[in-house]
Amino acid sequence: MTKNALKQVIGQDDTRTAVVLDRLMKLHPKSIDLSLGRTELLLERLGNPERRIAPVVHLAGTNGKGSVLSFLAAVMRDAGLKAHAYTSPHLVRFSERIRLDCGNGLRPIDEATLVAILEECEQINDSAPITVFEITTVAAFVAFSRMSADFVLLETGLGGRLDATNVLDEPAISIITPVSIDHQSFLGQSIGEIAAEKAGILKPGVTAIIGEQPDEARDVIEGQAVHVGAPLLVCGRDFEAFEQQGRLVYQDNNGLLDLPTPRLFGRHQIANAGIAIAALRALAPAGLTEEHLAVGLESAEWPARLERLGPGRLYEVVGGESELWLDGGHNAAAGAVVADAMCDLEERVPKPLRLIVGMMAGKDVRQFLLPFSDIVDQVIAVPIPNQVNAHDVEEIAHAATDVGLDVTVASNVSDALLIAAGNKEPVRVLITGSLYLAGSVLKQHRGFAIKPAAT
Repeated sequence: MTKNALKQVIGQDDTRTAVVLDRLMKLHPKSIDLSLGRTELLLERLGNPERRIAPVVHLAGTNGKGSVLSFLAAVMRDAGLKAHAYTSPHLVRFSERIRLDCGNGLRPIDEATLVAILEECEQINDSAPITVFEITTVAAFVAFSRMSADFVLLETGLGGRLDATNVLDEPAISIITPVSIDHQSFLGQSIGEIAAEKAGILKPGVTAIIGEQPDEARDVIEGQAVHVGAPLLVCGRDFEAFEQQGRLVYQDNNGLLDLPTPRLFGRHQIANAGIAIAALRALAPAGLTEEHLAVGLESAEWPARLERLGPGRLYEVVGGESELWLDGGHNAAAGAVVADAMCDLEERVPKPLRLIVGMMAGKDVRQFLLPFSDIVDQVIAVPIPNQVNAHDVEEIAHAATDVGLDVTVASNVSDALLIAAGNKEPVRVLITGSLYLAGSVLKQHRGFAIKPAAT
């Protein structure tokens, strides 16, 4: 395992975690090998901790999983409910993937506890082949089984049907956010094929909340639901959420809610909030009120998803009345919603928009950039630090030119910001294209200021 390859998976500050993960990476020749067997076997050897955790909200989908999860966590927190969470990838520290609620909201598991659980799983696994994501998923189940909670918010890593998280016989509820083209080499070339993989999380008798979908994806999901006997609540049929006069209006068979718009920026967050509200109404935890929904919508946080960066090292480069935005979107659908959000900002406060873009290999750079073709003054292509599988900057530049954008290249984000700032006129800078790039940006901007959970 090379140092560069290791840095793709962990934060540079997680030294003790790095040592364990370095060993674990050697257990399987591939970083991704979709299968349930290895995970199920290790869980069985550990006494099936996944059967001793709080009721699970299982989330799959191409875009919006993290935002929906953040709304769920914020509402539950305000309602006095404890909810642990499992997400990927991390942004700054590997421990972000397993977050625990010890009574004061979600915090990354502390490194000592993470290392101890990973080593326990490693010992029980006894050198059998297993991917890092699979053994980390098992470690999450172990951690969740040892700390009580009201719910566990469990996000799939890739797909659904063969994702390591899909070992639960009966989650409390399933959620499938919008499906679009992404990860074709693992999930299929068409929307229908990808939707079939996502629909693999549906379970007999377990209600599933389905976000707005392309027709092909919805047909596949509904067909799978009929096949396994999973009741569905479908956006546009059983519930809807929309903005009206600066408010979020939610409606389902139980009535209408008039709520504040979400703190998370972008029109697409109205739809994500609607999915979360539908799930919460279906779960109906004791004591949940409309006020809890309102406070949760206004307090939810999800870093690097249309996040406006405030004071910090990188903002100092642009400074003044300029704006610095960060988003980890990396597929065509994400490009479209982020471009829409930038258009909304332009209508409110006009400023030249400069795009700093880095993307991983395998992503369709042209389709991602296409929605920006009429709204961006300049694209600056950058490499993603420590990512050997990132697109070459010249490839990004070629794609940007192909859609009619003015483009230049920079060797790093700091240099790109200097180019974007130009003659110091107020500008709007968006750094986007990859969660790995976003994580690197956050490290540069605010260091490693992530408070671990006390256990």
